[in-house]
Amino acid sequence: MSDPERTGLFQPAVPAGEVRARVAGYAALHESASATERKAQATAAARTYYDLATSFYETGWGQSFHFAPLAPGEALGAAIVRHQHYLALRMGLAAGMRVLDVGCGVGGPMRGIARLTGAEVVGLNVNDYQISRGKLHNAAAGLDAQCSFVAGDFTAMPLEDQSFDAAYTIEAACHAADRRDVFREVHRVLRPGAVFAGYEWCLTDRYRAAHPLHVDVRRGIEKGNSLPELVGKDEVLRSLADSGFEVLASEDRAEHAPGAGSAWYTPLASLASWRGLMASRLGTLLTAAFVRALELARLSPRGTTEVHEVLRLAQRSLVAGGELGIFTPMFFFLARKSVAKGTAPARA
Repeated sequence: MSDPERTGLFQPAVPAGEVRARVAGYAALHESASATERKAQATAAARTYYDLATSFYETGWGQSFHFAPLAPGEALGAAIVRHQHYLALRMGLAAGMRVLDVGCGVGGPMRGIARLTGAEVVGLNVNDYQISRGKLHNAAAGLDAQCSFVAGDFTAMPLEDQSFDAAYTIEAACHAADRRDVFREVHRVLRPGAVFAGYEWCLTDRYRAAHPLHVDVRRGIEKGNSLPELVGKDEVLRSLADSGFEVLASEDRAEHAPGAGSAWYTPLASLASWRGLMASRLGTLLTAAFVRALELARLSPRGTTEVHEVLRLAQRSLVAGGELGIFTPMFFFLARKSVAKGTAPARA
């Protein structure tokens, strides 16, 4: 099936005359602002980042903006679907349930989970351009009756209390200044007894704040991916508990590649497939030259090259974080909202 109509190849979703100023402002926030300032502007920064980067993401990675552990000989697309299915099966999702996707991107995981389970999935997203793309993808997949979008900030959800049977988040809450603000809102909109699960971007126990290389890699991941501040796994679990959840299980899925499979960051350095080439070091160099040519030919707006430079930083830093073992994008958690006395549990 052909991809729904784009605004153009590598075209940021902002007015052409504003691209350079937007990316310059974004870069300045990460280069000179304090962690406190970055946190204060986390939502606006993430909105700007995805306005600038979504076209690149879809071209180079597909409709699901997340990583996955790879089994031996497994293509990235298959691994991504399996990673989504693992989440849905651990949650016990099924037809008849109303499920919230917190920070849903253009809806790739939403569609994969809806197909598998038959559940109704509602995606919450603060970025209007991604929602417009996601609606086109839902219609193209024939899932617009089962999958829908709500525009809103995940720290102040425009959703009713106790209106969902389950919720998940895939590599999205890391954009929040404080995950507690997100998790408390999830807790509010879930019915008693409902489960909440996700994959989180975290620093591992190998990270050392006194190690200059570790700090440089962390900062590169933060700037390249619009993160106010990376935290450790224990902080994620504390945030869940502080938000009222009972943590049922947790594990770093990056440490559980099936069999002798490849690491999650392999596609960012691999030339084994078109998608791997696009995301690899060589691929990003080739893409940079192509984007520069488009910009010189005035087929892409001024500043598009600078957008791609931010994404090249993300690629290099993520690979380095993976190789050093100081970063994981898939710390899995499964949590539950407690059932108050006299209250019926959520459907399972």
